[in-house]
Amino acid sequence: MSAQFIRIHPENPQPRLIAQVATVLRKGGVVAYPTDSSYALGCHIGDKAAMDAIRRLRGLEDQHNFTLVCRDLSEIASYAKVTNAAYRLIKSLTPSPYTFILRATREVPRRLQHPRRRTIGIRVPDNTICKDLLGAMGEPLMSVSLMLPGAELPLADAEEIREQMGQGIDLIVDGGACGYEPTTVIEWLEDEPVLVRQGKGDVSTLNLVS
Repeated sequence: MSAQFIRIHPENPQPRLIAQVATVLRKGGVVAYPTDSSYALGCHIGDKAAMDAIRRLRGLEDQHNFTLVCRDLSEIASYAKVTNAAYRLIKSLTPSPYTFILRATREVPRRLQHPRRRTIGIRVPDNTICKDLLGAMGEPLMSVSLMLPGAELPLADAEEIREQMGQGIDLIVDGGACGYEPTTVIEWLEDEPVLVRQGKGDVSTLNLVS
């Protein structure tokens, strides 16, 4: 069955269409949606079957870190252990194209964590469609960047996603063209933040260990 295809205005998202996407997610659907870096695949935070479907679509191993896409920083403390120093850094850099790898709290189900390290990815994107969708959901989305197995760059156009993945997902949100650059990934598990991947987010002014 082909994916639903919905065009949503990138600056003034139509509330009716945002609600339609949220309904698909709550029913266990896998959705392709735009962010401030590239398109991403998302599902409901509590849906193991949808999460497994994303793993199959992306060809991901169990060790791959999923990311919790949050509307704002108020949601982070429920899912990640954040020191004062880490919180200040995250606050100064969000909303923006950064992903932070942090220790997961006890409230986070094991399947959402890295199986060995017990970490979780956290992200607060600067994208109006994302923000409105997260507001409609009232909770974070489980998410990964939308890259085909073996690809070096994510898909950046909704029509291209429909052509290449339209049979494997439930809904595609066309929010205009996105970039090809993934997020910058910063890990903060010990005393100092570590640069894991240089992406769209600038780190030139940050004192990061690489």
